Amino acid sequence: MVEIVTILIGAAAVVMVFLLSPLRGLIVFIAALAWYPSFLAVPIGTIDITVSRMVILAFFVKLLLQGRLTRQLRLEKIDKLIIVYFMAEVLAGATTANSIGQFLENRSGAMFDMLLPYFAVRLAVRNKQEYLSLLKAILVIAVPLAAFGLWQCLTGNNPFGFLWKYYAWAADTSFTPMHRSGFFRANVVFPHPIMYGLFFAMFGPVCMSLLRQPRPKRPTYYAGLAAMGVGVFASMSGGPMFASMLALSFILFYRYRKFWRLAVGSVVAMCLILEVVSNRHFYDVIGPFTFSASTAWYRSRLIEVAFFEGGMSGHWLTGYGQADPGWGPRIDFREFTDIVNHYILILARYGLVGLIPFIVVLVAVFKKLIEALRMSVSEEDRWLAWCVLAAMFGILGSFFTVSLFGQPVVVFYMIMGFGAIMPHIVAGRNYRLARKKPAHEAPYAVKT
Repeated sequence: MVEIVTILIGAAAVVMVFLLSPLRGLIVFIAALAWYPSFLAVPIGTIDITVSRMVILAFFVKLLLQGRLTRQLRLEKIDKLIIVYFMAEVLAGATTANSIGQFLENRSGAMFDMLLPYFAVRLAVRNKQEYLSLLKAILVIAVPLAAFGLWQCLTGNNPFGFLWKYYAWAADTSFTPMHRSGFFRANVVFPHPIMYGLFFAMFGPVCMSLLRQPRPKRPTYYAGLAAMGVGVFASMSGGPMFASMLALSFILFYRYRKFWRLAVGSVVAMCLILEVVSNRHFYDVIGPFTFSASTAWYRSRLIEVAFFEGGMSGHWLTGYGQADPGWGPRIDFREFTDIVNHYILILARYGLVGLIPFIVVLVAVFKKLIEALRMSVSEEDRWLAWCVLAAMFGILGSFFTVSLFGQPVVVFYMIMGFGAIMPHIVAGRNYRLARKKPAHEAPYAVKT
């Protein structure tokens, strides 16, 4: 029965994508991603397809049939790097897979979560007005999701909990409320409370772009952003709270951004001092931002085992693949390894062949955002780029405490897409001219 419902909802969303503009089709995709459980899927042969994957596939089929896919998309360096990173994972994983067929099925699903959302943003958002419209739509999608999360956090009742018994990749699954610090950990339609909280922690800083635009509806936007904060709180998870704290700190630093060299130098100096004078590593300072000292200790031990105690020995090049690296008993009492660090997750699965291209892609995104800051001709445009930078800063910091799965994987690659298009957003039709101008020449470039 649930498969029929999934098909019907997916079909309705697909029809909407074909009837609407690419931008509104992208909004339909985000709504499907946020509101329909990612653990409900329809098996097609050996492949399981979710509603959000139906929608993103329809999005590209529509553009292909209209000829817009080949006409609009001009691959830039950052686009090619994203593709190279994805292919590096495929090549590394192929060397460690027990079954090439199953591995390729896994990567085909990853393509729906990584490449397609990124390129959907590249194709659907063409100017600043469309970008701001997308952010407003995200707020509308997020507010009721946060309200349901708050209800679950306070009462323990998940209105969508009955759907867990239809979990596509596990048998005899039922929803069980999780307690923490006198509250319940909300997840609503997400596979885990951490992933639910990360949805808001990732999109929230980006949506703060709305606050400095001309004629802002400030009470409405503030209410929507407050709901984002409620969503993070309702998850009762340290990872989303840590990401939010980092992003908010970065946003508050906007006024003092000319002192960024001093700030970076101070952070590096403090880390070095901790290494020298303390019996703890600098990354142990993440501990106070989690709910439990034991989980902070586990995260520190995971780093030590992986990098300094031979965890990757013999697997540095292409990793362990999808198999458990077997570090669990070396860290605590568990037989399996809970890799709560996204960087180590990529390293463990795909080795340096996967991790190095991933880092290169991240550097390319930051270069695009810095380029956008230099091209901006107004404070409002600089604020757009700064908020995406803040979101990336928070996300990458949280990667030391969580590894992504479910909906946040898609959100992460969409935000990287925001970074890729930001120079086009702030420079508009003058993008090519602005790239050629030196940083001191107005009006196409402004020093930051």
